[in-house]
Amino acid sequence: MTPKRLLDAWPSWAVRAALVWSLLYAAGAALAALTGPAFGYALLAKGTGTGAEAGAAVLYGAAAVLAYALLRRPGVRWLSTAAWAIVALCLTSGFPALLSPTHLLFFLSRNQEPVDWAALVNQSLAVLGAVLWGRAALAHRRRTLGTCPYCGGRGHSATSPEGTPATRAGLVAVAALTPYTVLKTAWALGVTPGYTGTGRPGADPEYTSDLGLWLYDHGVDVTAVLALVGMALALALTRPWGRRLPRLPLLALGWAGAGALAPFGAFLAAFGVLTWTGAVDAGIADHAPWVVAVAYGGFCAYGLALGRATRVYQRATRTACGRCRPVTSASRGGA
Repeated sequence: MTPKRLLDAWPSWAVRAALVWSLLYAAGAALAALTGPAFGYALLAKGTGTGAEAGAAVLYGAAAVLAYALLRRPGVRWLSTAAWAIVALCLTSGFPALLSPTHLLFFLSRNQEPVDWAALVNQSLAVLGAVLWGRAALAHRRRTLGTCPYCGGRGHSATSPEGTPATRAGLVAVAALTPYTVLKTAWALGVTPGYTGTGRPGADPEYTSDLGLWLYDHGVDVTAVLALVGMALALALTRPWGRRLPRLPLLALGWAGAGALAPFGAFLAAFGVLTWTGAVDAGIADHAPWVVAVAYGGFCAYGLALGRATRVYQRATRTACGRCRPVTSASRGGA
């Protein structure tokens, strides 16, 4: 079987692939817990037998049990729902890899820590696990619902690609990032609400390159520009003009952004709360508490809204595949 035909037949092997991946990923975490931090599992602690590696081994071992249940109980719907929790777990483990393209912006920064390639490979494998588990969840659910395992349609009920996605998620995503964009732009223009320190609140000279500082001094904050790009992506997924853009890149960017920013924003928002309660010291005492909520809370809300927009776009642009499209009289040669 050629690689293309193998990929086309993904509903037949997706659950088994998720099972094998979970066993291997859990085994790697267990090995790291026994021998010391290795393979990029040591994200939260140092030393042999840390809770991060042991916890990963337990969680992904449980994922393997769930994958086995998906194989043995193809008609139980709640199993496919539980599988989406494993997708979220994989994305949580792999979201730094989803953010890794920001390394392309190193020309705008300096004194960054070197890339931990072991961790990056491990996180990339976690993203691969999210893809496999997402496919496994779809294959199992479509089998229980009796829909086409390849496209999820019922032939005659397939959605026309000319329809408009019925969701306000794009506008919600724009609203979530607007306060952050306005705040960072205001700081770049010299207006510093929420900041009581000295210097540039949005550009640390120790880490920002000369080009980044030059742009900042001329009223352009790079992260604000990236936020505008994110807004455009959310609107492209939910507005008619977005239909003129390639479908697969939009879906890839939408799911990657949602998977990265929703947990990333939630984690940083929680970290900000701990900072302002005195539980941890992050060195941001010169920033008002509401700044943390605007920045990191906005990232989380944007990620959730982007996920909703991407899901609706995916459904709205889906057409019946050749395997489930109903046979018409024309295709039967007028018989």
